[in-house]
Amino acid sequence: MTTTLEREIQEQPSSLARLIESQQNAVTTAARAIRAFAPDYVVIAARGTSDNAARYAQYVWGIKCGLYVGLATPSVTSLYNASINFRRALVVGISQSGASVDIRSVIEHARSQGALTLSLTNDASSPLAAASDHHIDLSAGPEKSVAATKTYTAELTAVAMLAAALTDDPNDRTAIAQVPAWAAQTLGLSTGIDAAPFTYMPNFAVIGRGYNYATAFEITLKVQELCYVTGSGYSEADFRHGPIAIIQPAFPAFAVAPSGATLPAMLDLLDKLGERQARRLVISDSEEALAKAEVRMPIPHHVPEWLTPIVSVIPGQVFALRLAHAKGHSVDQPRGLTKVTVTR
Repeated sequence: MTTTLEREIQEQPSSLARLIESQQNAVTTAARAIRAFAPDYVVIAARGTSDNAARYAQYVWGIKCGLYVGLATPSVTSLYNASINFRRALVVGISQSGASVDIRSVIEHARSQGALTLSLTNDASSPLAAASDHHIDLSAGPEKSVAATKTYTAELTAVAMLAAALTDDPNDRTAIAQVPAWAAQTLGLSTGIDAAPFTYMPNFAVIGRGYNYATAFEITLKVQELCYVTGSGYSEADFRHGPIAIIQPAFPAFAVAPSGATLPAMLDLLDKLGERQARRLVISDSEEALAKAEVRMPIPHHVPEWLTPIVSVIPGQVFALRLAHAKGHSVDQPRGLTKVTVTR
């Protein structure tokens, strides 16, 4: 029997196509407002999966748009009632439900100071959407499984769409239009992923860098919440500064290593993981990287590096789904979790 989570993973190409088609005007309007406001910096308030989308925005908006992007600390506003100077900032709230009080409090505080505010939610009628100057509807449709999948890739795509609108580069717009097809190809390439041999694993690591730093954290979260296994996401650079000491024979180490600026360092790290006899699960379009893997998790060729996080997370989603099945866990209702987490 097909689970809700599996259906939602499979829906990602169609939900991304719907987002790209339906929200272009909203994205263009937001980009126009950002240019007119000319923020000195960007602050993003988010939690959980949405916080991983914010990590992606740090790289995309920084590299492609020249914007410094920091992550908000919502408790400073919501619990401690401190006043932060957001006057010259673009302040963005990212939340699938748009219901978290602490994320909304950051947006409301910033807007009261005259900052430009923007929200990305999957509910255009949510309190967060209403509190913002501009809103982008993720257009993913109802997401019933507790583990977020299609709303996460929609958040990444919305972030990428805004970057393309700000650069006004026709090549960027053309690339965005191909994202749904690349997602569909990735799902096809992921059919052979076998997670059953990893039911033994008590812990794991996921390593990425640059644009895919976010992917390392999101795959970690998916495996943790669905499979009840302890894991950590790392930057490839940070992993070398100590955590590599945890590697011992048969230790599962995911490496997100698409072609691009980060690949040479990731290839070197894969060699070092091999020397320590780790079990390397490699997500990549590079044959050189995949050749170093005990478990190959390919993604399509020719995806620009800045868009690879939208597809590179999909093999991790599929792995988490299948490992949870192999361990006999409910994937639609993980223990102790609810779909909407309202934090204050």
